[in-house]
Amino acid sequence: MGLPIARQSRAGALHRTAETESEDFDMNTLDTLEAASLREDVPDFRPGDTLKVHVRVIEGNRSRVQIFQGVVIRRQGGGLRETFTVRKVSFGVGVERTFPVHTPVIDKIEVVTRGDVRRAKLYYLRDLRGKAAKIKEKRETVSR
Repeated sequence: MGLPIARQSRAGALHRTAETESEDFDMNTLDTLEAASLREDVPDFRPGDTLKVHVRVIEGNRSRVQIFQGVVIRRQGGGLRETFTVRKVSFGVGVERTFPVHTPVIDKIEVVTRGDVRRAKLYYLRDLRGKAAKIKEKRETVSR
């Protein structure tokens, strides 16, 4: 029971209907709301990078900042719905947290090191232990 987006005549020309114009207005409103909700202070990071994510935690009536440091194993989506997953090993147990990039819960994101990886999704790190799970650090090229 989908609504027609545009009506096509026999000649093949598309005719805009009142329904499509209201949909355009709704989409423009959504786009402006989404643009207003985007964060400006997000650093450039990629899978393989080690991040410190400063998360605001509310306990009872007080709030504090908790730091979650680990390796980015994926970054997906786009715009307001963009998320990233950070993995760390805590007391021998692998812990992964997925954060929306533009959430107000995140105080700030710091890039600790840049990783040199050849994949966009680093799910293989889940099966590796110890030194095998270590990611090479990307070496910065010095321009002369």
